[in-house]
Parts: sequence; structure tokens; C-alpha cells
Amino acid sequence: MRVGFGYDVHRLVEGRKLILGGIDIPFDKGLLGHSDADVLIHAIMDSLLGAGALGDIGKHFPDSDEAYKGISSIRLLESVKVKLKDKGYKVGNIDATIVAERPKLAGYIPSMISSITEVLQLDSSRVSVKATTTEGLGFAGSGEGIAVYAVAAVYSED
Repeated sequence: MRVGFGYDVHRLVEGRKLILGGIDIPFDKGLLGHSDADVLIHAIMDSLLGAGALGDIGKHFPDSDEAYKGISSIRLLESVKVKLKDKGYKVGNIDATIVAERPKLAGYIPSMISSITEVLQLDSSRVSVKATTTEGLGFAGSGEGIAVYAVAAVYSED
């Protein structure tokens, strides 16, 4: 078994959709980025790539490549799944924590988990997504952005 860690952060801005875990969350701001800026999926991808010693999402999906402009991060997660499979790895489990003062996310977490497990073909018991605040402290607490921490375990298929 191998373990990887992922972290990502994106700025909240007006005029963008807020996409987390492949789910469109109603909110007055969205995350800024080259793709759909799904910070949850980005952190999960980095944890999976790290577990497989495959580099990071910037290596595989650079923001300088127009092919990834506005792309759904769920599609990128599908690609990461294939990269892991090609190296002989299967996903064991994922644990992620979203750090955001607003919006309140608890009601959306089951849909996020469902979206992730569908792409990775995992049982929902193998994916954990949690949300927390920073009690008003830092960039997340002031509403400037959202951060996500993620860890993932992968294991060899043989």
C-alpha cells in the first residue's frame, strides 16, 4: 500500500460557478482557475498521483495548456484513474477536508461522495469528505478562498 497527500486552494470570485466534488453548489461566488477550479477534486487528484509517485496535477494538466481551459475536473479525475491503473494501482480509500467559511456544505457532501465514487468505481465507504471552517481566521475564514486537504491510499493490483 502507498499513501499520498494533496492540497489545493483557489480564490473565490464573482461571475464563476462554485463546483466542489463535481457538484454545482448554489453560491454568489465561484472558484477562479484555468479549469472549473474544483479544489476538492484537485486535492484528491494530487493525493492519488502522489501515492502512485506520478507527480502532480500541474505536470499532467498544466494551466498553460488550452486543452484544459474550463474543463471539468471530474474528467481529469477519470484520467488520473487511468494513469494509476496503467501503473498497476487501484484506489484503496480517500479522505478529504474542505476548509471554507461559506457556503455551508454539509447538505452537499453525500452528492460529492457519490460523484467521486462513481468516477473511481469505489464503494462510498471508501471515500470520506468533510467540511470545516477556520472560525473566521485566514483567507478561508475571510471568504477569500477555499482550501482542501486530502490523503489517499492506493495498492498494487497484483
